[in-house]
Formats: sequence, structure tokens, C-alpha cells
Amino acid sequence: MASNDGHGAEIVVIGGGIAGVSAGYALGRHTSGPTITVIEAEGQLAHHTTGRSAALFIENYGTGPTRALTKASRLYFHHPPPELVDGPLLETRGVLSVARPDQERYFQQALAEGRAVNPDIAEITIEDAVDLFPPLRADRLSRALYEPGASDIDVGRLHQSFVRGIVAMGGTISTSTRARSLSRTGGRWTITTSAGDLRADLVVDAAGAWGDDVAQRAGIEPLGLTPLRRTAFMVARPESLPARAPLTAEIEHEDWYVKPDGAQILCSPADETPSEPCDARPEEIDIARAIDLINEATTLGITSIRSSWAGLRTFSPDRTMVIGPEPGEPAFIWCVGQGGTGIQTAPAAGQLVADLTLDGEPSAVFDAAATGLELDVDAITPGRFRRVGPSAR
Repeated sequence: MASNDGHGAEIVVIGGGIAGVSAGYALGRHTSGPTITVIEAEGQLAHHTTGRSAALFIENYGTGPTRALTKASRLYFHHPPPELVDGPLLETRGVLSVARPDQERYFQQALAEGRAVNPDIAEITIEDAVDLFPPLRADRLSRALYEPGASDIDVGRLHQSFVRGIVAMGGTISTSTRARSLSRTGGRWTITTSAGDLRADLVVDAAGAWGDDVAQRAGIEPLGLTPLRRTAFMVARPESLPARAPLTAEIEHEDWYVKPDGAQILCSPADETPSEPCDARPEEIDIARAIDLINEATTLGITSIRSSWAGLRTFSPDRTMVIGPEPGEPAFIWCVGQGGTGIQTAPAAGQLVADLTLDGEPSAVFDAAATGLELDVDAITPGRFRRVGPSAR
């Protein structure tokens, strides 16, 4: 990948969710002193996926590059800049995954992958699983996997930390500003928006489900991003279930998961229904399916819900996020396809955007010696989807 010294660069980031503000913050901290402008089409930041996430910091989740980014994000989560946060970003909860007798193969795979990432992940007895999450039906389960260090993420506090960082560095964040078209002449971009024209040396596409749409407006070939709807709903929490009980899910994470949340329980069918980019809404059939599966696996006896919502989790064709300059047009930078891992990887993903854009290679924070996992950069940059092949570094 060609290096770009980025000296004094004007950079426009399209998208005000967690991807956009984390990238804007990391870019703005670069020693070359770029000018950062983040634009968001909605009237408020984080209106779509970020604002609807029940995110946890789970090292044993996602593809190989995703897990490496999660590991590289640990420092920010545990030691964020004190001037940017007003409280802790993480609160330990734990994640419990349970398997039926017919899911032996998936359990073995999850155990092996989990142990490779975090040695604290271990198999526990069904009796211990029921102690952690009392409503489980022990007679329906054969094995259980527990990740004790998984933590709730304060999504609002994390997002706001990046916003504060951008503003503190003199950056601009504009809502109700939709990018209608992008054109490049004389080595600079003109971004025509609903609030007027912007000029920039570099454009970062962090538009989530609309990532391919933004690219096409810029004359860039789309990646083939697929937005998938994820449904969630709230039910009453029985007193017998501790408020800090672990998030509990079936081992494949494809049928259901539940997480106590104050006086309620957040429930989901873990659905992945293809959708056009939109303001997603829940479907009653998905909620009904989840209730049936949860009631079959637990004694919660759900008969009614208190509220429901849906969000879009957007995936690339290989389900690994896409970060870095577009081959052949390095002034257009991708930061898309987070697929449900955008919150827990945000600090490192934003840093990788800055590194690849302004220095041409990952910084030392991604060294395996620091994170414990090797980051395969060619498996995360957009070159893997282009005929020119992986980006050269």
C-alpha cells in the first residue's frame, strides 16, 4: 500500500456512528495534523446500529482479523484518555454458551477457537452453568462454555469519548448532512451534501449499511456489503435471575441469546435477515420464534414483551470488516463491514484506518507481541476483493 504523508490533509469522514467517530479521532491524532470533518445524514449521531447495540467486549467472537482488532482495543477500553471519559467503559459480566447434544461438533470448534484467543475460556459443567444462569433447563443441554472476562460496553460513553476527542482537536461534526455525490478533480474531492459542498483531500467511507451506496456516489466499485437485520426485545426479569448474570446463548449463536438488563432481560433470536439499508424495524415472527426457542431452553416462560427494536449489522462477502484505501484510488478509504463487532473493535479499527491511510502500514499497537494475536492486514484491506489482488505494504 502506498504511503501518504497526509501533511495538513483535509479529511471528510462519512458516517457518525462508532466507525466514523473512532476513525475521525485516530486520524485527527496523527502527527501530520490533518483537519477532520465528520458528517452524519441523520439528525443525531449513532442513530442506527451504534445506538441500538447491546455490545459486549468478547475476545472469543468474530473472524481472525476481528479478534486481533478486539485484542488491540483492550488498552483503550481499560485505560481510556481520562479527559475524554466520565466513567469506566467496561463492566464485567461473562458470556455463557450452551450446547444441545446435537451440537457437539460446534461446541468442540468453539472451545478450540476460544482457548486459542483467551486461556481463561473454559468448559464448565452443566450444573455450574445452571448456577450462573438459573433458568437453564439442564436436561436439554450437554455441554457449556464460559468466558468470565467478557464485559458490557458502555456504548454511549465510548462513542462520546471519540466525539469529545475530535472536537478537542478542532475537528467538526455535522449532523443532518447527507453526502449526495462525490467527485474528484485536481487531486481533491468535492462532496456535495444536503448542507452545501465540502472539499477534502481524503474521504473515509464509514457509512455502515450505506457503505456501498457512498462508494458508488464516488465512482468506486461497491464491495458487495450485505446489511442483515438483528431483532431484540425486552421482557421482565424474574427475581430468581441475578441482574448481573452472564449473557447466555446457544453455542452457534444463531438461535437465541439473553442478557439481564436491570429489571428486564434483553432477548434476541440472533437473526440475520437480509435487508436494504434502512431504519430497521422488528418483525413479529422473529420475536415469536425467539420466545419459543428461549422457552424451550429455559424456564423463563416468556408470554409477553415490554418493548422491541431492530438494527442492521452489515457484513462484507467474507464476513471480515474492510479497512484501508481503495486500490487505484487511495484517497478513498473504507471503514465498513463491522458485522456486529464494530463496538468492541472501535479503538483499534479507528487506529488502523489512520495507520493505513497516513503511514501506509500498521503501527506498533498491532504487533503480535503486544496483542497476542497476529493481524493479517491483507485479510482486512479492500484489495482482497479487487482483481489487483491484496494491497502491497
